[in-house]
Amino acid sequence: MSCAPNASHSPIFLLLGFSRAGIPLGLLFFLFLTIYLTTVLGNVTLVLLISRDPRLHSPMYYLLRGLSVIDLSLSTVTLPQLLVHLASGYPAMPAAHCLAQFFFFYVFGVSDTLVIAVMALDRYVAICDPLRYALVMNYQLCARLLALSCVVSIVHTMLHVGLILPLCWVGDSGGHVSLPHFFCDHRPLLRASCSDIHPNELAIFLEGGFLMLGPCALIVLSYARIGATILSLPSAAGRLRAVSTCGSHLTMVCFLYGTIIWVYFQPPSQNSQDQDMAAAVMYTAITPLANPLVYSFRNKDVKGALHKLLREGRVNS
Repeated sequence: MSCAPNASHSPIFLLLGFSRAGIPLGLLFFLFLTIYLTTVLGNVTLVLLISRDPRLHSPMYYLLRGLSVIDLSLSTVTLPQLLVHLASGYPAMPAAHCLAQFFFFYVFGVSDTLVIAVMALDRYVAICDPLRYALVMNYQLCARLLALSCVVSIVHTMLHVGLILPLCWVGDSGGHVSLPHFFCDHRPLLRASCSDIHPNELAIFLEGGFLMLGPCALIVLSYARIGATILSLPSAAGRLRAVSTCGSHLTMVCFLYGTIIWVYFQPPSQNSQDQDMAAAVMYTAITPLANPLVYSFRNKDVKGALHKLLREGRVNS
């Protein structure tokens, strides 16, 4: 093994994450194809419902539509390439493609966490200050918050891509670099490097930690105030209605941030690579799949819009 050229001189990355799983590649291909097609169908349907149905023309659903687009993009960055690798049996990716995948995965992944936090702010205003909700959470503010989330994500990702570009990699004589992962994720790339990665780790700890703690703090503070407001309501029916308005969002918060905490706040262990793989499957496959399902099953407005669309389809046919 030798230190392969850096990313600007195009080593070939071999994504070997599932090669040691002991699961037939055909079964994995069918599983991830089913997940991806269901994710596309669910998120596209949710976007169409929110765009078409007047009952869903509110700031909460405007943000949810943005989240669905981001989730669909996040899944598309990784799963189609994984399906190609599983079908071909040769999981190779040139450095330029690998860094492009890393860039877009980080952009959409960070945007996902930020939009989830913005949605917590939306639920806070809706429950704690309902009389001013339409004035505060208007479409202009929602659009600015979505745009700001994307800008912050792009700047964050460009910083880490800039720190990765000068690195060299532990490769074989042909310049092939083995990554025990199924796409070009941050931690596996750093583990495969033979350069000094202390600047990368420092950036992850400081800038990445701040970017993670900020949305977490916003969510915790929002739901602390929401909880206090709900407990102060005089009637049980009012408390139940207030809880139901944020139940779907709270489910997604627990799903997404619970996975992040499970992986990144555990002490290092020999199973860290397996934890990264499990977390990556959650980020790229399960969370984008769960978002439309959670909001469809738990939200009567979305279910009503879906029934209306299906009725229109039957009438037109």
